[in-house]
Amino acid sequence: MRTVLAALAAATLAATGTANADTPRKQACSASVAIDSFSDALDKTTYDGVYVGNLSALAVDRDGSLAALSDRSTLFRLDARGPAGAVTLPGDLDSEGLAVDRDGTRLVTSETEPSVRRYSREGELLERLPVPPDLRVAPAGRATANQTFEGLTLLPGGLTLLASMEYALAGDTPGTVRFQTWTRDHGRFRLGAQYAYRTDGPALGVPEVQATPDGRLLVLERGFEAGVGNTVRLNLADQGHATDTSRIDHLTGQPGVRTLHKTRLADLADCPSLGATARQPQPNPLLDNIEGMTVTGGGRKALKVLLVSDDNQNPAQTTRLYRLRVRLG
Repeated sequence: MRTVLAALAAATLAATGTANADTPRKQACSASVAIDSFSDALDKTTYDGVYVGNLSALAVDRDGSLAALSDRSTLFRLDARGPAGAVTLPGDLDSEGLAVDRDGTRLVTSETEPSVRRYSREGELLERLPVPPDLRVAPAGRATANQTFEGLTLLPGGLTLLASMEYALAGDTPGTVRFQTWTRDHGRFRLGAQYAYRTDGPALGVPEVQATPDGRLLVLERGFEAGVGNTVRLNLADQGHATDTSRIDHLTGQPGVRTLHKTRLADLADCPSLGATARQPQPNPLLDNIEGMTVTGGGRKALKVLLVSDDNQNPAQTTRLYRLRVRLG
């Protein structure tokens, strides 16, 4: 099928010079993940006077095109030549997560309160979803400003929406992050179950989560240390036997509370650099502040995944797209 994504993939390969002749071993980040290419073509560019950067989320649209969300509340449409459209969302948002619903409307998370909002393709606000009180920013709740809803994904079938908090709530064990779900009821999303996910340490947060075709979750963990750079890890999580934590006030390692089962897929520092350069110290020059992720194709056992980094409109950072192949165990 000839789609914008296919053209974008070809353009990304051309931009990096990564040839198909590369052996799988040279492209491997781990036994489960390989990197095909990266592209800096969007870095420090503008579209119709709008800065193309600060990108925090990606989603495949209903027509196969690619949507990219800026945390400054601009929603871009991308094709192989770059941005081909831009819509500014109304409201005081720090927009971080994006999902395209089956009717083409956009579901967007904001870290400000936090919130999950539904928008038309034209950017009109249609609905605000309910948010549990504890997940709101203090003093209204127990969340810390700028550490709330980051990832957003629709599970297969479109009946369940899931958002990931970035860091732990006050009173929860650091590194224990809550994932909130909503279930569709007569066309509207109502609050559903909540799950706990444990990162590799309190310094790592969850910037993005994406559903796999079998209903499991690809989870990005990310951290930053000045003078060292970014840590970016990709994990596979399964909520099948996890405890519903929506009625548990404080997650402090209580007996009987089962967190999401997690399997490491790759530490992206172990990927080949493919000739990438970094403007600040990094354990691998390929790395930057990776925040967005979407599944662009594949089946139940092998996926094509696209990542994007948020440059924070900072000269020392880069807006970079990454194409991965992920095998699911």
